[in-house]
Amino acid sequence: MRGSVTASVPPTRRRAARAAGALASAALLVPLLGAAPSSSASRPASAAGPESLQRAFAAAAAEYDVPQSVLLGVSYLQSRWDAHGGAPSVTGGYGPMHLTDARTALASAPHHGDGAEDPRGDTSRATLRPEAKPPTEAQLPARFKTLKRAAKLSGLPAERLREDAAANVRGGAALLAAAQKRLGKPLSADPADWYGAIARFSGADDRASAATYANDVFAVIRDGQRRTTDAGQRVTLAARPGLAPEAAQLRGMGLRKADAAATDCPKTLACEWIPAPYEEFGDGDYGNHDKADRPKSQGIKYIVVHDTEGTWEGVLKMVQDPTYVSWHYTLRSSDGHVAQHVRTKDVAWHAGNWYVNAKSVGLEHEGFLTAPDTWYTEAMYRSSARLVKYLAKRYGIPLDRQHILGHDTVPGTTAATIRGMHTDPGPYWDWQHYFKLLGKPLHRTAGPKGGLVTVAPEFSKNQPEFTGCAKPGEKCVPHGSSAVRVYTEPREDAPLIQDIGLRPGGEPSTIDVNDMGSRLSTGQQYAVADRQGDWTAVWYLGQKAWFKNPAKQPTAVDARGWVLTPKDGVSDVPVYGRAYPEKEAYPAGVPVQAVSPLPYKLLSGQKYAVGDKLPGEYFFSPTFDLAPHRVVRGKDMYYEIQFGHRVAFVRAADVKVVPSGS
Repeated sequence: MRGSVTASVPPTRRRAARAAGALASAALLVPLLGAAPSSSASRPASAAGPESLQRAFAAAAAEYDVPQSVLLGVSYLQSRWDAHGGAPSVTGGYGPMHLTDARTALASAPHHGDGAEDPRGDTSRATLRPEAKPPTEAQLPARFKTLKRAAKLSGLPAERLREDAAANVRGGAALLAAAQKRLGKPLSADPADWYGAIARFSGADDRASAATYANDVFAVIRDGQRRTTDAGQRVTLAARPGLAPEAAQLRGMGLRKADAAATDCPKTLACEWIPAPYEEFGDGDYGNHDKADRPKSQGIKYIVVHDTEGTWEGVLKMVQDPTYVSWHYTLRSSDGHVAQHVRTKDVAWHAGNWYVNAKSVGLEHEGFLTAPDTWYTEAMYRSSARLVKYLAKRYGIPLDRQHILGHDTVPGTTAATIRGMHTDPGPYWDWQHYFKLLGKPLHRTAGPKGGLVTVAPEFSKNQPEFTGCAKPGEKCVPHGSSAVRVYTEPREDAPLIQDIGLRPGGEPSTIDVNDMGSRLSTGQQYAVADRQGDWTAVWYLGQKAWFKNPAKQPTAVDARGWVLTPKDGVSDVPVYGRAYPEKEAYPAGVPVQAVSPLPYKLLSGQKYAVGDKLPGEYFFSPTFDLAPHRVVRGKDMYYEIQFGHRVAFVRAADVKVVPSGS
């Protein structure tokens, strides 16, 4: 998504900076998202009793002759039964059944065309500014308009379907029953007979995605689930371990066969190959990625999680444009379908930092960061986790927040680029749940003397106030969040921590949804600097940063590991946004890249959590012709650290590494 401050960048490459038109179009639609849910939506569902949603599922199942386990299983894969106070998902889906309204999906600006970030992030080449345009409502597929169909089938007004969880469940049941009838199948009491209708409910237009979605629903039914929702509702789906669905129903549904042969995906994931073009288009310009030979040429160390800030169809058009930018995979919200665009051996232009681009795989998730209360479907979370686990195993990438990065944690390359860096997937991406799906749940690994903390608030209960989702300065709808705010003192009325990179003039940090200046994120680890009652302090951007961490509702848990600190006798250490080689490492014909420090200092006595130890590297790829391409590798070694909200790098020669509890 967008950076909090737009910087001016001269367009020296022969591309027009045409994002303004897309932004203007999107701005006309923003008011559609500005209104908070009505008072009926914001009332706690528990006011009607904590079992009322369970009863609503039973009543809707009986009314439309849909097996209750099918209705519960589909809803769980869409929303985990949460209602989100009547607010939309990242793709305009409402309520436990994720009934979609196209108007919400349109209120967006494509994120690679917004703000000042150069997605390629290679300062040795001219700035890249891509063009993108949001689609019109007529261009959106049926999967963005299921709420209207549910209203027609159920006779319930659209407003009620959006805001009332019980009505939403009835609408979802009506859609499932209609899908079963369209397939010429009876409204059977046996959930095994509903495979085709479930596949149709996903909105997928290809056989593999529809099958994966239906298989996931039946896996939920077989395993059973029990959960208390965001509205305090207790919902149970009893396990049906022997259930065997009629998968043959998928034949004859007219779904296309996606081209999966060229993809690099696990077998359990529905993927198709939609290539990004590697083409020349005049005057030495080419796009929209670089050919490489990873991991032979250089290691793949990071996976970067993005959200698209655009709809699936529009995003696919962008990535197939040689004048646009690129990423490796796109994931669809409604059913978790995956498209691969760039080979993992090649370097995509996605993270705004050339060093990170050259060593990462980029995943774009269909969604919008500030819409104004955003949530992501369970189907997409699960697909993403499967893909990340597969890539991490293949390339030896640790499953932690210093290797599984949000775009919002990728550092600016130099002082001049910090303000333009993007902020997706934002504070509403559920990192806690994501890491549980990755098989690496976040939990306490040490006692109070471990020396580190892992940020781990309970997502649904952690609802820091944000502004700027719909309009600048306007409060966002309260929502579960992965973000924890940090202050200069152990009190909530103290000033927020300042970020001199974002605000060189010393202006205070804000609670704007895109302001990364004073924010921790779930899964990140920091060295403990102090404790005082319900408050914990960590080292953050060269400062002691306090956050509320009460024992009854902790926002971080104790951990241990390795930390680094300046070597004895060194008062401060430079911090870098990229780990480039020393000038002596560059061969003839390859211009030396400046090792430019960021405007921060790591001070004596401070400690920071350590990630990888890495050699300085630079991938030189200035032309379409591959002959001059090479990887420059130096003798200087660097450590990656969790420095602020974003990661950073320090030279190994400047620091010493010690156990965190020492």
